[in-house]
Amino acid sequence: MDERTVSSRIEKFMAYAGSLPNARSYHRKDWDTNYFEIAGKMFGMMSLVGDSKAIITLKNRPEKNEELRELYPGVVIAGYYTNKTHWNSVYLANTAFTDEEICRLIKVSYDLVVLKLPKKIREELTDD
Repeated sequence: MDERTVSSRIEKFMAYAGSLPNARSYHRKDWDTNYFEIAGKMFGMMSLVGDSKAIITLKNRPEKNEELRELYPGVVIAGYYTNKTHWNSVYLANTAFTDEEICRLIKVSYDLVVLKLPKKIREELTDD
């Protein structure tokens, strides 16, 4: 996959993550990465540059993370700079995952983080 296509994917995933209810996606300058958050909690991060090393790091259930690593060796790796049990990183220059599949993984990550938020915060988010 060429750099232009990977850059386009990064833009698409930033827009999708930012479109989820009460979520923000932005360039986090102190980490120099694209960052996804809800109520101050990270649900993903992604490379800034659309090259062959570009990755997206997302949360998932531990058993699903293991399954994805086994099914897609070299494409899905243990989460970069994150807890290796709960997070995976996916190389964006691959054709193993469609944009829709990556968006589904972003949504799973978002949902898992929302579920772990304190009840009061979850209620405040749904009152908006």
